[in-house]
Amino acid sequence: MTALFINGKSHEVDVESNTPLLWVLRDTIGLTGTKYGCGIAQCGACTVHIDGVAARSCQVPVGTVGGRAITTIEALAQNGKLHPVQQAWLDFDVPQCGYCQSGMMMAVVALLKEKPKPTDADIDAAITNICRCGTYQRIRAAIHAAANAQKERP
Repeated sequence: MTALFINGKSHEVDVESNTPLLWVLRDTIGLTGTKYGCGIAQCGACTVHIDGVAARSCQVPVGTVGGRAITTIEALAQNGKLHPVQQAWLDFDVPQCGYCQSGMMMAVVALLKEKPKPTDADIDAAITNICRCGTYQRIRAAIHAAANAQKERP
């Protein structure tokens, strides 16, 4: 048994310690907002936060994260209010197919926590998630808008 702390709740899971966190989140716990993309930590569709740091969950063995705070896309909105990044995604019509967007938003939230006012170079360096639809211009605009909106959030 592995004890996990996900989105503020404790979970006991009975899986092999080398099972990727992604599959525990999706198949064992039922949090399907985190997506499978490539399985080799290249695309970023499976990005979650582990102790506030963006991590690609397809390559994180569940046995290495027991007791650490894991946050998924399901926990971004609080008290019925979208996170500024989620709101910016809607305002700028970022998603087309939407498949990569949960991982992309999780990466952006981590970036804005580290750099509240990122430059384009900061965005290029930190956001390496792949969007097959190619909405990168809208993603960049939404990131800048979310950075401005976060200043106003309590």
